[in-house]
Amino acid sequence: MTPVPEAAQATVDIAGPRDSGLPEIRVAVYDSPLAAPRVLVVRAQDVEELVSEAASRAYTLARDLGGRIPLVAVREVVENLAHARFQDAVISILDSGNTIRVSDRGPGIADKERALQPGFTTATADLRRLIRGVGAGLPLAREQMALLGGTLTIDDNLGAGTVVTLTAHTEGARVPAREPDAPARGPDLSPRQKKVLLLIAELGSAGPSAVAKELGVSQSTAYRELRMLERRRLVDNKSAGRRTLTEEGIAALGAVFSA
Repeated sequence: MTPVPEAAQATVDIAGPRDSGLPEIRVAVYDSPLAAPRVLVVRAQDVEELVSEAASRAYTLARDLGGRIPLVAVREVVENLAHARFQDAVISILDSGNTIRVSDRGPGIADKERALQPGFTTATADLRRLIRGVGAGLPLAREQMALLGGTLTIDDNLGAGTVVTLTAHTEGARVPAREPDAPARGPDLSPRQKKVLLLIAELGSAGPSAVAKELGVSQSTAYRELRMLERRRLVDNKSAGRRTLTEEGIAALGAVFSA
């Protein structure tokens, strides 16, 4: 899986024989539990292109069915397939797009609780050249789902590998309320500010352009949110407008996950 020049593009086709020799991700769309799924195959020689195209395809197909799972969550879970070297990688779209299940036949995740903690990663040196691997992907995806009142679960695949399931509840569902006597922890951040903070943790650093692209907001909105986090000393403007987490920001991030 050595990256090829930037010009390399992912290809998408109807499921067929696996004879291309390229890493691939299959996307199975279950329009009905009584019918066989529609299956597309995404292939690419470049890992970043493969992950981006497969995540985008899955997100669009789920949205077309009425699903509410955010692209950021889908991409983070799909990127995690790199740990399995994309062995039998399958993205299944069910429940009118409100369930996305990502499975593989890789080495699996031994400590599932730790995998959902910020900073935990099993990415090797060679994987870090292909993916970000800073240990925030699955926690970020789980937080994205929690903001919708949804869930992220990690299970063992049959035989070997991992199954990560994203589930979005219906529009009427609500996030469970905090117990009345439970103290609030961490700074009072808006859902968008939490997303920005989590995104910076995942990327290592980010400027307005990256935030706007990943969260689907305007650059002016991204800049405003970054400035607000900067004024609260949760991020620091190091160079060229790219922000990194401060010690206060890291503490706030921990509060987001423990809330």
